[in-house]
Amino acid sequence: MGAFLRILLTDRFRALFLKEFRQILRDRRLVLSLTVAPVLQLLLLGSVLNATVSNVSLGVVDESQTPQSRELVAELTQSESFRLAGYYLSADRLADALGRGAIDAGIVIPYDYAHDLVRGWPTTVQFLLNAMNVNTAQIAQGYAEGVIQSYNAGLAGQGIHATFEQIAAQPVTHQGAVELDPAFLFNPGLVSSWFVVTGIFGMLLILNGSIVASTVMLKEREFGTIEQLLMSPASTAEIILAKIAPVFVVLSAMTLLALGLMRVAFGVPFHGSMVVVLGGAGLCLLSGIGLGTLLATFTRSAQQAMLMVFFINPPLTSLSGALMPVEAMPGWMQPLTIFNPIYHFGRIARGALIKGSGFDALWPNFVGLLVFTVVLVSLSVWRFRKQLS
Repeated sequence: MGAFLRILLTDRFRALFLKEFRQILRDRRLVLSLTVAPVLQLLLLGSVLNATVSNVSLGVVDESQTPQSRELVAELTQSESFRLAGYYLSADRLADALGRGAIDAGIVIPYDYAHDLVRGWPTTVQFLLNAMNVNTAQIAQGYAEGVIQSYNAGLAGQGIHATFEQIAAQPVTHQGAVELDPAFLFNPGLVSSWFVVTGIFGMLLILNGSIVASTVMLKEREFGTIEQLLMSPASTAEIILAKIAPVFVVLSAMTLLALGLMRVAFGVPFHGSMVVVLGGAGLCLLSGIGLGTLLATFTRSAQQAMLMVFFINPPLTSLSGALMPVEAMPGWMQPLTIFNPIYHFGRIARGALIKGSGFDALWPNFVGLLVFTVVLVSLSVWRFRKQLS
């Protein structure tokens, strides 16, 4: 540690640091990729990757053609859950529209619907769902059941007792019922973008850190100026640290920009300590920089390094739990997330920002990030020093 501080305090290191920092700022494309790209990625992915399903296109076959049937259709389409896509003359045409993808859901109201309601008899309404997208189908089913439940309550208040039967449902008994009263902690508004953007935040740190670090490292080799650095009085350690430190400073500015955008654009709460979040972000950045530097030692050009990064980052993203919960993965894949720095930073960011957790609860994830940082940076420094020698 003392040797590291002595290197940082030398005039040679400061001169090399300023040289690298100015070189990064002179590269306009690199500066734009560190400012514009993260903003667009957060805005687009945070808005598009949304688990909330709304405006599901609904087709209707109304064989009853009565005020009661029209009231049921109105109940379904007046909410933001469903959007009326049109009426169909028969169930066959409705099924054909579902098969073509023209609609996502359909409802078939039988001819004797109003007749059975008025007499208090059970009536069956068929609800069809396009299950090609299982997530959308399941959510739409939940929406429909909620609307029907509310509609039934309204009918009971009017003195009409109706039962909507579900095929393959358990028979109704006269036993007591259990009522569920859920309480949503930490995110009472169920804003799904909070989960997504905090995961994308970690992806940006690793992705940009690895790309920028590999690009900066390889520029000296492509321009043929690495020999000039070796002929300078600076030691190998000073050269390596002078390469890493400016990248870390520039990416730290990107981190602050991303945090501000998460707060302003998506309303992510900052319940916890910013020191915890920034500490985790710093370790995540160093992991990305170490990964990019390590890849630069195995390649001869920036194009090769970027290709290698794109082969490595997709598995890191898929096994990180950044976009989808880890619990949604197959059971044998879930333990692999422990070996992913994005997963650990996602736990830190969500725990500190949304839950207000402190270091005492998040220290295992800090240890995981620290291990990744030390291993990747040490390997990259060892490989780079070996090449310089």
